[in-house]
Amino acid sequence: MLPKISKYWWYQLCGWFVFALVSLFFAYNYGYPISEKLLFKLFLLVALGIAATHSLRLVIIRRNWLSLPMEKVVPRLLVCLVITSFIFTFLLLSLTEILGLSENDKKLSFLNRLLFRSIDNTSFLMLWVLIYYAYHYFQKIRRQEVDTLRLQSLVKELELKTIKSHINPHFIFNSLNSIRALVDENPIRARNAITELSNILRSSMQAEMLETVSLEKELNIVKDYLALEQMRFEERLKVDFEIDEDTLDQPIPPMMLQTLVENAIKHGISKQINGGTVKIISDFTDHNHEIIIRNSGYLNGSMSSHGFGLQSTRDRLSLLFGEKAKFEIKEIGGNMVEAKVILPIELK
Repeated sequence: MLPKISKYWWYQLCGWFVFALVSLFFAYNYGYPISEKLLFKLFLLVALGIAATHSLRLVIIRRNWLSLPMEKVVPRLLVCLVITSFIFTFLLLSLTEILGLSENDKKLSFLNRLLFRSIDNTSFLMLWVLIYYAYHYFQKIRRQEVDTLRLQSLVKELELKTIKSHINPHFIFNSLNSIRALVDENPIRARNAITELSNILRSSMQAEMLETVSLEKELNIVKDYLALEQMRFEERLKVDFEIDEDTLDQPIPPMMLQTLVENAIKHGISKQINGGTVKIISDFTDHNHEIIIRNSGYLNGSMSSHGFGLQSTRDRLSLLFGEKAKFEIKEIGGNMVEAKVILPIELK
């Protein structure tokens, strides 16, 4: 089995391979014959070039120059580049002389050729260092973006959990008050109410682990809750459902619908001497999923803006869907209050 080659070595080999091809292209265009001597010399240049650039990389990593500010690292890099270029050029010229691969032009001495070639190779190695630093710079930015997204996701998750941790006690408190009212009046109904409450708690504990649940699952919780409340209100509470079956698989925040229905009963129906109606509507409108809860009654201070149930709804919609979701509550004609939630449609 072949050993796995790191990404760095792939870039090194591919980069120097492209350099070799470009060198052959220019040699051909300038009339140099593509001989074995030229190919061997080019191979020697590439091998020494890989060794030189890899040595530069080792120095940069071991001395931790990637983390240094530019004003500190630039002088050190320049010194390192000059030394590396001198050694690289010296080895290249020496080997070409020993192997008989040097140019025919002997006008310049070895020392002069070493000087001029070192200057040229310093510029070439500087290009390699710039590419190396640019790669790590963009990698660093990418890692920072990923870390930022992870942090935002963690903050959102913690905020959602905080909201949920307040929803369940709030809901349990109101439900226990409803059951307490039945204990003396009708013990049998109170026992049935406790069964309904256990069903709701079981469903809510399962939903608490999720960011969203299907509308169908949320409706099951709401129906259990309404069955419990109808034991307390009897004929004073009427319930009407108008649900488009195609919306049942659409995702919504868990316990959101139940919280809004509870809000409608607590601040609407319970304030009416003769009770009233709670109507739940779910439909698709204008490429959105629209959920409406209408109840008899009027808006008051806690219900219009500062109530916990309404604020938790706004917070969770903002965290989960951003500006794609909207929530509003208002009075409509005929002694009715309407709470409307608009959600983006999730395509299946």
